[in-house]
Amino acid sequence: MALHSALFTVYVASHVAILAFFTFASANPGGSNVLTLLPPYDFLYYKGVRSYFGEEWAKAAELLERSLVTKEALFKVRRQCHDECVDAGREALHKLDSEEGNLWDLWSLDWVQQKAECLRYCVGRSVTIEGQLPVSSDIEYEFSSRNPYNFLQVTYYKLEKLQKAAAAAQTYFVANPSHLEMRNNIEKYRRMEGVTDDDFQDRELENEKHWVLYDSALQHEASSDWAQAAQKWRECVNETMRQTEECRVQCVVACQRLPEDRGVDSADGVFEKAAALSLSLLSCQQSCVTQVATRPGRISAQEDFLPTQLEHMHIAQFKAGDISGAVQTLLSLLLFYPSDKDSMDNLQLYFETLGGDKETQNTKPAQEMVRYVSRSLQEKKLLYFGVENLDFKFTDPDLWTPEDVVPESLRETWRAEKEKMNEKMKEGEQQEEVDDSGFYAGGPVRQVGVTITMDDNILNGTNRVVFDGVMTEKECDRIVQLATAVASAGDGYRGRRSPHTPHETFDGLTLLRAVKLAQDGQVNFTDTKLLYELGERVRVLLHSYFRSPSGLFVAFTHLVCRSAIAGDQEGRLDLSHPIHVDNCLLEPETKQCWREPPAFIHRDLSAILYLNDNFDGGELFFTSRDTKTVTARVKPTCGRLVGFSSGPVNPHGVTAVTSGRRCALALWFTKDKLFRDMERDKVEAMWAADGLSVEKKEDEKEKGSSSTAGRNARSSRRDRVVTGKDEL
Repeated sequence: MALHSALFTVYVASHVAILAFFTFASANPGGSNVLTLLPPYDFLYYKGVRSYFGEEWAKAAELLERSLVTKEALFKVRRQCHDECVDAGREALHKLDSEEGNLWDLWSLDWVQQKAECLRYCVGRSVTIEGQLPVSSDIEYEFSSRNPYNFLQVTYYKLEKLQKAAAAAQTYFVANPSHLEMRNNIEKYRRMEGVTDDDFQDRELENEKHWVLYDSALQHEASSDWAQAAQKWRECVNETMRQTEECRVQCVVACQRLPEDRGVDSADGVFEKAAALSLSLLSCQQSCVTQVATRPGRISAQEDFLPTQLEHMHIAQFKAGDISGAVQTLLSLLLFYPSDKDSMDNLQLYFETLGGDKETQNTKPAQEMVRYVSRSLQEKKLLYFGVENLDFKFTDPDLWTPEDVVPESLRETWRAEKEKMNEKMKEGEQQEEVDDSGFYAGGPVRQVGVTITMDDNILNGTNRVVFDGVMTEKECDRIVQLATAVASAGDGYRGRRSPHTPHETFDGLTLLRAVKLAQDGQVNFTDTKLLYELGERVRVLLHSYFRSPSGLFVAFTHLVCRSAIAGDQEGRLDLSHPIHVDNCLLEPETKQCWREPPAFIHRDLSAILYLNDNFDGGELFFTSRDTKTVTARVKPTCGRLVGFSSGPVNPHGVTAVTSGRRCALALWFTKDKLFRDMERDKVEAMWAADGLSVEKKEDEKEKGSSSTAGRNARSSRRDRVVTGKDEL
């Protein structure tokens, strides 16, 4: 059907606006049983939260679950009614091609009215009048941030339904990855009896399929599996389009708030109000681009989300040998950026590769992409008309919007905003650090009593973590006493000036030296054995958390104490340990890091286990590669462990110790067994020769013992639950 071009904008605006007016005044059709209709999901949520704070756990769980189910059912009803009413008013719609003037307006009104009536009665068959009303912005935020699951995880915990509690905790954490209390709760659930890894399901995964496909496609690209990558990109594009369309349907069918009444002195009449409502609905549909392109747990959307997928897809198709498919995908991409030089060059390459195949020369862009771009441009024209003439506020979600869509009077501002967005994207690309260490933070923490205090988000980096509770106060005191006992008989420093600064002394002790001193009776054997066991404790913890795909071996263990020299601190400007990277030579000027000797190139993972805090200064800090921008700081305290990958994404240093004595156990780990700490093998051999057993906590053994830890955790969990809705 081809509408008169002069009437197209009027047709779209009147369609959306009048449809909204009619659906807003919904009523239940006669004869419906009110008890079977969907109630307002926000009302159920409020009641569930009230029951939660009243500690009516069973009632709270029922109401919170009902609020989630009702919201999902409401969205499905809207979708079904939208599909059911597609043909409503079709007869009147056909007459729009031939009628003009006032008759055109009347037939347009008749068509929209019939469709609105169809939607009104369809929705009214399943939803109460109250349930059809728009919810508050607070409720929208609660559900978008998944806060119902925050309440549910504690509610199910109180009801001892641990599998459901684990799923609720996981679902909330996916959208709130910086919420460390929930992260620690998840680790506690892992240790509880009856809870398995399969219980940690994201209950909102249905709405995130496009992100699962997106990540899967990138993984296939990384492994050069181009056929699978192309397939996943196609599935991702299709799912992104489906999610966007679903969002747009909700904008149309859902009740909309009427425009604000500006008072009796306002010049706004019915047409102005209709235009405002129409533009609001179009803006809602345009914003679906942003909504679909925003990952759970992220604030900002991924710019150019759909064009980016098409760009990846045509490259994967080309490398997989599907040249015809690559041509069609690239032509689809050119709908968004028709003058992009790189895309035009690629298209020429594809045609040359095909050697003049006439069939491919006639290939057209995918029709769904043609419709998508055409519809979006028509909506943008209407919205920018509203911005220019009706004081409407609209934020364009797309970078690809062509300049000729924007009215002349708005173009200067539009260009400036677009330039800002482009600069922001470039800065983000430049700042993005890629860690090729093979570690992926976020694995399980199986040790009872160990909690995550800071993660990648808080530490503003990649593969960084801070744990608390790794040692007890008593264990810290024992290792500090061990360091004190051998302060002048360590590994060669012997209390001399620090090799890093003249304002501190430096005492070091290796594991082998400690064992020999224990054999000579100079130090306590049990303290030496604890030193050995701490290395194994940290190794198992970090191996699990950083999800090392291969084995992880201790490369070196060093007990180090740095002491401030009294009377030599005034005016001090240096560091206790200069900024460096553990496995490569950092050049701050070029931001390059050379993985070559004398750097310890075999080190893959670094850790610092703090033993005390009765000193001033001595904080660990991370920087960017220029060594000028501090990205995070960590204050030492007994039992606190800092773990991070040893490569160039984690430059770090230690601030000056200006008073007191700072003691810590420094550990490095390697994935290559050839570079394991041979001193540990010697220590084990020495103890075996003396008839002493060595308890080694292998990862498999640790996993096997988790059930025991789980039983202990479960039996005592009541004492560890606080009244907060997200803490155990």
